[in-house]
Amino acid sequence: MNQRVHARYWIETAYPLADAAAMMAGEQSTGTFVRVPGETDQLRELYAARVEQIVETGAVEKPSLAGSGAPRAHSGPLTRRTAEVTLSWPLENMGPSLPNLLATVAGNLFELKPFSGLKLLDVTLPAAFLGSYQGPQFGVSGTRQLTGVYGRPIIGTILKPSVGMTPEQTASQVKMLAEAGVDFIKDDELQADGPHCPFEQRVPAVLSVLNEFAQKTGKRPMYAANITGEMDQMLRRHDLVLSRGGSCAMVSLNSIGLPALTALRRHAQLAIHGHRNGWGMFSRSHATGMSFIAYQKFWRLAGIDHVHVNGLRNKFCEEDASVIASARECLTPMFPSPHPGCQVMPVFSSGQSADQVPDTFRALSAVAPGCVDLIYACGGGILAHPQGPPAGVRSLRQAWEAAAAGVSLPEYALRHAELRAALETFAS
Repeated sequence: MNQRVHARYWIETAYPLADAAAMMAGEQSTGTFVRVPGETDQLRELYAARVEQIVETGAVEKPSLAGSGAPRAHSGPLTRRTAEVTLSWPLENMGPSLPNLLATVAGNLFELKPFSGLKLLDVTLPAAFLGSYQGPQFGVSGTRQLTGVYGRPIIGTILKPSVGMTPEQTASQVKMLAEAGVDFIKDDELQADGPHCPFEQRVPAVLSVLNEFAQKTGKRPMYAANITGEMDQMLRRHDLVLSRGGSCAMVSLNSIGLPALTALRRHAQLAIHGHRNGWGMFSRSHATGMSFIAYQKFWRLAGIDHVHVNGLRNKFCEEDASVIASARECLTPMFPSPHPGCQVMPVFSSGQSADQVPDTFRALSAVAPGCVDLIYACGGGILAHPQGPPAGVRSLRQAWEAAAAGVSLPEYALRHAELRAALETFAS
């Protein structure tokens, strides 16, 4: 194959940086804590991970994580240094396999005692992976075709309350949201197949409402039905959505895993909406886990079409710079031309309203001037608008119109009552 996988890490260690990086490379390829019979120089030359680069970034007085050790010969004050380390592996080690790739670049490294901090920052993959994985089926352009929305963000919302509604109540809310002008409606990740709202009753009820709405108006909002479950359940649920005229299925990525998503993608005729709930266990600490930049590449290659990236000034702990970096990465090709780029639609959500629109627009313009390739999902920003959900939807469209025209929201709101009310209600 003669191709290599590269991974970049942030590390914190009391060991000499070159020694620490060599330990990482050995642990995740040919080595263990001692040299063993069979670990020949020839084998190491062919299959050992390489340390490609070490860039020291600073020092810390206290360990970020408990349980780390120091070199045996250490004496005197202990200095822990931080660095970015890039390792590479021959593709032969794991083959073009996402589960085995994950075991290689994010396996036992995180608990190695020499490190008081270690985080996976990025991965770069050879195009050979495209022979095993299909990537997104619809992505940005296909999602626009399915929704019929061009030249602006897809305005979406989440069914609330998350759980507790019956299938009939859910369908009633969907009808109201469709009539309000929403482009995209999704189940909450907590609502899959509860006994009070069974999937096989909820989905036909919702899609019946949307089919009737489409017949009357010619517009069909996309409904992302939460099909998360066991593999056979997900395939049956996918087929039910498809048979009733639906266009999208949602899955909780961390719940189902990469092999299940891969199998679903091979079967799918629907767009796959990837929800990253549980993401905080990878990202909350600066000292362990992985960045979203690395995380989303696995799922894009496996076949999602949309993925959540949080939102600006969100209700969670993620900083705005991280949110925007995540969204930009989703829209950036994974592989050089002429290979498929695997771009997917970023989904902004969590406490979003008209208020965050100008900053979101400016930040995404770094991808391409005037870029509006995103799903902008607002719960309270639509449902809690003081003039009602239709006004909530209009306020969002007005905010994006203002941003695209380079007009401030307060100025645009002088001529648009819905936007003015949204700013009075939601502006931070």
